[in-house]
Amino acid sequence: MTTLLVSHHACVEHDPGAFHPECPDRLRAVQRVLEAEDFMLLLRDEAPHATREQLLRVHPLSHVEFLLDHVPREGTYHIDGDTVMSPDSGEAALRAAGGMVQAVDAVMDKSVRNAFVAVRPPGHHAELATAMGFCLFNNAAIGAYHARARWGAERVAVIDWDVHHGNGTQRIFWDDQAMFYASTHEAHSFPNTGFVDETGGHSNIVNCPLRSGADGLRFREAFTERITPALRAFAPDLIIISAGFDAHVMDPMANLNFKVADFVWATEQVLDVANDVCDSRVVSVLEGGYDLTALASCVSAHVKTLMER
Repeated sequence: MTTLLVSHHACVEHDPGAFHPECPDRLRAVQRVLEAEDFMLLLRDEAPHATREQLLRVHPLSHVEFLLDHVPREGTYHIDGDTVMSPDSGEAALRAAGGMVQAVDAVMDKSVRNAFVAVRPPGHHAELATAMGFCLFNNAAIGAYHARARWGAERVAVIDWDVHHGNGTQRIFWDDQAMFYASTHEAHSFPNTGFVDETGGHSNIVNCPLRSGADGLRFREAFTERITPALRAFAPDLIIISAGFDAHVMDPMANLNFKVADFVWATEQVLDVANDVCDSRVVSVLEGGYDLTALASCVSAHVKTLMER
């Protein structure tokens, strides 16, 4: 078995406007680096549209209709000060969620060992009925609930190492004892959630906020001491990674000081647990990462690790 890369050109066309950090060049940089010779053995597929049924497993109909009805014919539509849609945003959001579903299908039916979903807009800030933080639909949660509905997965875990806390995924999973969410993130940064005492309705949430300026050592300690033991105890049938790379030292959006090697190490930790508890089933989906050079380097190393382990 191999690693699957799911992406779609439509996800490049989502354009929040000049100078917006969540820009089309982010995905261009990722796609470009994954065209290198090192990635010739990747199985590649285009992301389909998510169906309404797949979206409605997570989001109410009112949210889905509001977003799709407000995609502008020209110019931009501002959901809030940070979250903006352009004429191609509806297509991109449907492809992003659909790409996640496609990757889950491929991993669950064992046609591939693991997958990386290179899409935008990102998803982990999107709550049940609220688009925010650059996110429209919650791609990771849609994948998790699809695994339950389509494949009978009894437990699904999301591990999130984006520098910003995934408030949306946490809120969606909060009262569901069959879903697990663990996050490392910069404390007291957007969206100002993810405190240690936020543990979910069934102790199914693990938050590891890191102080501004924290380096990879603190990140690794959080994994070793809290996240990995909790993930093993939960013993999921599928692990989803919300793979944000904006905790990198070069990223302009936050103040953590991770290096590429730290993301490689974390990927290895997740894969080791997956090998032991869920037959290596892992789907990773792109979240943040705003320094293009750092983002490309991190994605390259992350996907190489998925391929080699």
